[in-house]
Amino acid sequence: MANDNADVAKQATQTTAPGKLLDGLVNFEPVPAPVISLYLDARVDNHGQRTFLPFVRKQLSERSKSYENQSDDQKSFDEDFVRIVRYLESEVPPPVQGIAIFACSADDDWFVVGLFDAPFERNRLFVSDRPHLYPLARLVDQYRRYAVVLADTNSAQIFVFAAGRAVEHEEVENVKTKQVKVGGWSQARYQRHVQNYHLHHAKEVVDMLEKIVREENIENVILAGDEATVIPLLREQMPKTLEEKVIETLSLGVDTPEHELLEESLTAFRRQDSLTDMEKVERLLNEYRADDLGVAGVTDTLAALSNGQVEEVLIAAKAESLHYDQDEVKKVLKLYDVDGALPKELDQRTVADELVRRANVLSSARVTFIEDSTRLERIGGVGAFLRYRIGPDQHLSASSAAT
Repeated sequence: MANDNADVAKQATQTTAPGKLLDGLVNFEPVPAPVISLYLDARVDNHGQRTFLPFVRKQLSERSKSYENQSDDQKSFDEDFVRIVRYLESEVPPPVQGIAIFACSADDDWFVVGLFDAPFERNRLFVSDRPHLYPLARLVDQYRRYAVVLADTNSAQIFVFAAGRAVEHEEVENVKTKQVKVGGWSQARYQRHVQNYHLHHAKEVVDMLEKIVREENIENVILAGDEATVIPLLREQMPKTLEEKVIETLSLGVDTPEHELLEESLTAFRRQDSLTDMEKVERLLNEYRADDLGVAGVTDTLAALSNGQVEEVLIAAKAESLHYDQDEVKKVLKLYDVDGALPKELDQRTVADELVRRANVLSSARVTFIEDSTRLERIGGVGAFLRYRIGPDQHLSASSAAT
């Protein structure tokens, strides 16, 4: 192993935004040296301790033995081994629940770390000539941005949650009305006065929400508060385009702590996401059967991604669920080798990464991971909605350009 006195304190590039990290990694050019991709579940156990270090030491030690002694590859790998362990022993902040580390000392001491408030499901280590993207892309999809409004009739908080934490927080405070006892016309006038205050407050909250949704490109909104009073008021003030984004309402008090609001809203978001996934898979199958704006299977999806046709990819949450004809996939990858970054070895992991990479780089397509992929597996575990279809002659032209 590299000497412990080696320089392992070199500055790591850190980020807490998984989407930003993924955007950088998809453009990584393969190198003739070991590239480490390490995903860790950093949640604490019942004793308040993290448990990933024994896994890291054991796995890195075993992989190091696979290289020839004192070879350039082993030296690069072992230097990363030391840097990773030293980093994990001293640099991880307490709130972090998920860690992604990518390293290759031979590539100009490349060392990138993602520290997230959302966990990876399990510890995993991959070594290749490029970063392994699939677990990171899945985390991005699982913890997409959504907005939550927590309100009563005179105050409101608007949160934007992403990657397991609040990335934006706004507050609205208005006049707090009091319950008074008056009679006759005075009572009626007072009630109208109170209602006007409440309507003004609801309108102000909706205006701020609409601005945030527009600027942050939010697709889903959750309303939380008294479902008999404030939530109907908010809905009444919403334009149709905004109301269509409301996926759930929660009966919560305006003083609900942020961590509890995150937990409750994330559960609701995932519940709705599961239903949406099923609807998307059914719609994809219908498009595919009708030979319309849908393709199915690894080979056709890779081709469509390479042509820039894809609007959204639906892919099984586990790479092991992908099924394909290896010769056909090799043929498509070679035919559409647009950047010379083809994987050396072809297996479910590298194919999954290639789908994610081409979705981001060549099609600017959204990648949606389907947790219950039973129906999707019938067509190979992946499919895509197309922006447009192209004819056989255009396929030939695109293929010729790629070769």
